[in-house]
Amino acid sequence: MTSDAEIQTALPALASGNVAVITGSASGIGLAAAKRLAAMGMKIVLADIGGARLDAAARAVATIAGEDGVLAVATDVAKADEVDRLAQKAHSAFGGVSLLMNNAGVGDNPGKPWENRDAWKRLLDINFWGVVHGVEAFAPAMLASGKPGLIVNTGSKQGITTPPGNLAYNVSKSGVKTFTEGLAHALRNEPGAKVSAHLLIPGFTFTGLTEGAVEKPAGAWTGEQVIDFMLASLLHGDFYILCPDNEVARPTDEKRMAWAIGDIIENRPALSRWHPDHKDAFAAFMND
Repeated sequence: MTSDAEIQTALPALASGNVAVITGSASGIGLAAAKRLAAMGMKIVLADIGGARLDAAARAVATIAGEDGVLAVATDVAKADEVDRLAQKAHSAFGGVSLLMNNAGVGDNPGKPWENRDAWKRLLDINFWGVVHGVEAFAPAMLASGKPGLIVNTGSKQGITTPPGNLAYNVSKSGVKTFTEGLAHALRNEPGAKVSAHLLIPGFTFTGLTEGAVEKPAGAWTGEQVIDFMLASLLHGDFYILCPDNEVARPTDEKRMAWAIGDIIENRPALSRWHPDHKDAFAAFMND
């Protein structure tokens, strides 16, 4: 197992004393990241909707990083001015930021494409625009510092294979994937830049978004497992951090994704995996 010292040598953005800003950090993957990075000696800025959960998260991380190593900022990432204020508070408290983790997200299903416009907009404002707002607020200063930096945006397999069930969520995470790909390209073409972007693609993970679950399902990973996998992937320089879980291994994900892009190449119906005329072909493909 790779030690923290080896990770921090290979990834100087994660060096002890550096600053990590994590949105959606009051629970789930975000809180797991905050605790793990605090244990590596980083200063942690927690951003989430204000309230008891954020306060509890700050206390939990403070037991690791110390009271002086944690800052909690109530933030609605859907609002650009609040994310700008988050950046100002982070810089005032700790100085330059070397890791930005745009992780905040919601999964409330607003329904069919022609229903609940306001709920659709709210979900997209958080899941997609929250990522954009984070990049706008932090990337310029990260680039100007000339120091190594990492931007990790949390996507979803649903943004790649787009299964039926929650179209708005799929749209938002498809947007995060495309945005992060373009961000990575822009960063590597920025003269002198030492900042890279990465797309975290969790598998089935027990978080605040896990519907109907009061305890971790057997098939799910914990947030801690996701963060350990993320760090190992960053160590290898991966852009796509495609996490397995206790039910689905990478080969299965690869086949599902290959079938999804095959809909275009083969000119099959949209979402043919769930189309009655193609379900048998999909099953044969997966078993091949």
